[in-house]
Amino acid sequence: MTTFERYLSLWVALCIVAGIMAGHFMPTFFATVGSAEIASVNMPVAVLVWLMIIPMLLKIDFGALGKVRRHWRGVGVTLFVNWAVKPFSMALLGTFFIGWLFAPLLPAGQSSSYIAGLILLAAAPCTAMVFVWSNLCDGEPTYTLSQVALNDVLMVVLFAPLVGLLLGVASITVPWDTLLLSVVLYIVVPVIIAQFVRRAVLSGGGQPALDALLARLGPVSLLALLATLVLLFGFQGEQIVAQPLVIALLAVPILIQVYCNAGLAYLLNRAIGEAHCVAGPSALIGASNFFELAVAAAIGLFGLQSGAALATVVGVLIEVPVMLSVVAIVNRSKGWYERGSAVARVQQKV
Repeated sequence: MTTFERYLSLWVALCIVAGIMAGHFMPTFFATVGSAEIASVNMPVAVLVWLMIIPMLLKIDFGALGKVRRHWRGVGVTLFVNWAVKPFSMALLGTFFIGWLFAPLLPAGQSSSYIAGLILLAAAPCTAMVFVWSNLCDGEPTYTLSQVALNDVLMVVLFAPLVGLLLGVASITVPWDTLLLSVVLYIVVPVIIAQFVRRAVLSGGGQPALDALLARLGPVSLLALLATLVLLFGFQGEQIVAQPLVIALLAVPILIQVYCNAGLAYLLNRAIGEAHCVAGPSALIGASNFFELAVAAAIGLFGLQSGAALATVVGVLIEVPVMLSVVAIVNRSKGWYERGSAVARVQQKV
């Protein structure tokens, strides 16, 4: 790791503080940048996401996607956590903390709206940012791409009925334009760009040329991540300053859910003998959220100033620092993970 990468947590913390301060003191600027949206997808953030994930996508050889079948157990674990555990566990955590324990500390009449926002957040598995987390924990890139693509397909089918079931609402209006545009912008377009560049570089200079390009693009990816942090926290700077207690209380069930789901996916992968390069991204995909879709759905269902919208925004605020901590746990526990008896047996067969 370079010195810059070694102190990434420090740069993240500084960017969070800088974003909050800038958003508080320059609200007009961030309101202007925030308004550059198409179907609730912020275009400046989309460009930064491209800069973050294209270097990771350059590593993917589509000819090797068939090998993902070897990791079917890891795919199954992630699907189980994403769709059978995460939405329901968030409904329970939200009801316990927001609906009961913290209810006296929250604005009157808002608890149910906050819980709805938390459910919307948990029902949408993360997409683009997962490539960053997978790269930081040395994850298998072809597995990560396949898992994200599969989750995107399932979201089209399962998001509305699952949210409708948990919210007790007969008809949920899914922001299809946001969902489809996000998939195109965050997955389809960068994959096409990355594969075009990959083939051009390999045809011109082979693998050494590609390795040299990846080495140069590494810092660009991390700088884009930091710039995204400044923007996201800048967009919500006034909210954070105005309602710090509410945001802190809403963060509690989100934090518990992230660590519990990541831990569950990680332990299940270890129990079934999946490789660490799959267990890492599996845990990260199982824990993170597609906050763009959640925010858009909350605004569409409950309104811009609703408690539901604020609850989904808290997911935006804590996503990066919390996922970085999960990455650190996954990396530091690699030795322990690979000492698992099931992992050792599977690796011997391979």
